[in-house]
Amino acid sequence: MKTNGDRVRKALANTRDKIESALSRDGVVILPPMDVHVSARLLSLAGIKAQATIFDPWYNRGVGGERDDYVQYIVEILRSLEPFSEHLFFWGFPEIIAHFVDKIPEPLGLRCWVTWFYKNSPSMIRGWRSAQMTCLHLSKPDAKMHVENFLNEVQLQKLKQGKLRFIPGPPSVIQAPLLCGFVGRNEQTGHPAQKPVAVIERPVLMGTGRGDLVVDLMSGAGTSAVAAYNNERFSIICDISEEYTAIGEKRLGVRRIGLPNLLTGTIDDDLKGIRAKKFRMPFRNGRLIEEVDLPGNKQLTLAMK
Repeated sequence: MKTNGDRVRKALANTRDKIESALSRDGVVILPPMDVHVSARLLSLAGIKAQATIFDPWYNRGVGGERDDYVQYIVEILRSLEPFSEHLFFWGFPEIIAHFVDKIPEPLGLRCWVTWFYKNSPSMIRGWRSAQMTCLHLSKPDAKMHVENFLNEVQLQKLKQGKLRFIPGPPSVIQAPLLCGFVGRNEQTGHPAQKPVAVIERPVLMGTGRGDLVVDLMSGAGTSAVAAYNNERFSIICDISEEYTAIGEKRLGVRRIGLPNLLTGTIDDDLKGIRAKKFRMPFRNGRLIEEVDLPGNKQLTLAMK
């Protein structure tokens, strides 16, 4: 007689196959709407490892409401994302993000404080007008930094020859306008806090090589998946909102995969003894013209300490 634990194991195996198949076919997986802790646990149990995880939660103001335990709430999410994340890019307003610099769960550590600067912020406040957002670049000690993605052809050639004395990375300030009014009209989806693809591309390129995996479990309008696809990376996205999940499907031209209720609810009591198996990334992305090379084939990889 099968126990509930056996059913969970079978459901996990089937889900791993679905994810691998969808990544091979579409380059992106959209999970059905679920809480971030549940989707994070699912990826961990499936043995999936993300080279870059985008974490862009609601900011405890405006849309999404407010909660008194916001700091603890965010710290708990960071702990859920840490097990499968090599690089984790945590977005928010600087006055909010500042509270988390000394609360980063180990073994993640702060690599860089990145500022997104924009001039076109519509604001009715009297006083200082917000013109920036912050991204904390968190990573594990042995996570690879892909500064080669920001080198020009001459610099790449010198690097191969061992003649590049200084290895320039991107500056820690991203300058790009907000998507509002007529600015970025072609990108706008109706999501109230949508970021430009150009802004999300910067951390994607810093944390991944061609063919690597980007994960975003509070994905909103699906911008992380667009940035990944544009740069020949795979992606897995999820959002708790049915509305935002539908926006992502329409924008990416991909339908969400189906999952059994057994994996989208509370199954903690049935996880004892379940060990994650190593997930094998596909070698092909069906939405790209040519075969995707796994990192290490043609991509230069630098370990920056």
